[in-house]
Amino acid sequence: MGAPEVHSLPLGDLEPFLDRKRYSAFAMSQLQLPSFLSEILRKANDFVPSEAGSILMDRPIERGETPSDILLYFVAAFGPSGSALLGKSLRADRGVVGNVYRSGEPYLMSDPKNDPNFYSKFDEDHEFQTTGVVAVPVRIERTVCGVLELLNRSDGKPYTERNMQMLEIFARYTSISIENLLDAQRATEMARRDDLTGLYNDRFFHHRLSEDLIRADVTRSTIALLFLDIDNFKTVNDTHGHLAGSQVLKEFGWLLNRAVTDEKSTLARYGGDEFVVILPDHDLEMACDVATRIQTELANTNFLQGSFSWSEGPVYWRQPLSASIGVAVYPHHLPRQGTTDLKKNLLLRAADLAMYRGKENGKNQIRIAD
Repeated sequence: MGAPEVHSLPLGDLEPFLDRKRYSAFAMSQLQLPSFLSEILRKANDFVPSEAGSILMDRPIERGETPSDILLYFVAAFGPSGSALLGKSLRADRGVVGNVYRSGEPYLMSDPKNDPNFYSKFDEDHEFQTTGVVAVPVRIERTVCGVLELLNRSDGKPYTERNMQMLEIFARYTSISIENLLDAQRATEMARRDDLTGLYNDRFFHHRLSEDLIRADVTRSTIALLFLDIDNFKTVNDTHGHLAGSQVLKEFGWLLNRAVTDEKSTLARYGGDEFVVILPDHDLEMACDVATRIQTELANTNFLQGSFSWSEGPVYWRQPLSASIGVAVYPHHLPRQGTTDLKKNLLLRAADLAMYRGKENGKNQIRIAD
């Protein structure tokens, strides 16, 4: 009997299942999760040859209050309906899979017709006849996040305790692979982020701006850049100290996340009290609308309100905060000629100079590049 064709969701479709926190971090090499999940099922089938098998996982953002609110999705599968099952779901209050997910305990089923956990509708919907099931939980640290199952031993015999123990080993490998991927993703993301504000750092900003400029040339689209500088930021440091200044920078980062809602945008701290916003597919009018929204949000926000670890008592800073904003748009303010690095530097300089003109002419202004 040849090895079965094992199917897995592509990595992009697996991302919703990986939106999980990890509380320890260790380095690892890049991991190809889809091929790994397929390999887990393939190896499990080598040790316990079966007619079908699958790995199902929950989506953390969809977790409800009761099992009937939780869906378990097929992320890898083999068998007669293997490829057709990918992306489909089962409710966590049904069948052997649901029982294993809820209880966190492995399960053997050798007599489906008389087993209260048998979900016959699945067989009906997929023209399949289940004669036996062995299923074990998959965990991230101590939390059950999915189930690994095999159906119908190829030799027609019922599954055994030994089969279940073997499958638990493969479930642990699955857990470790997902945990390692989460650690790798976390390490990569941390390298891109500014430690203080949580926005992207200047290194990643330059990388992303280059990517977006290349895309704008290929698609003949526009890209806008906002360059922001907090007005009178030195006053915060002089009045309350540098720890208060750091808190204001954090709160300014939160404000930018509220004000800039376009999913394709990139928000970054450029350095000190300077921030940049990349807005793909934005023309000049659209970019100015975003800049206006930021200034409106600033006018309606009170910074440094409450108690902080660095203050002896509550802080209630009464001064409003404003920012000078420079706006430049490609290719409105520079031609589509030259290298990507040249265009990136010219666009950045244009937005920067526009911001400084606003500083010199009274601050709290939106200025458009020449």
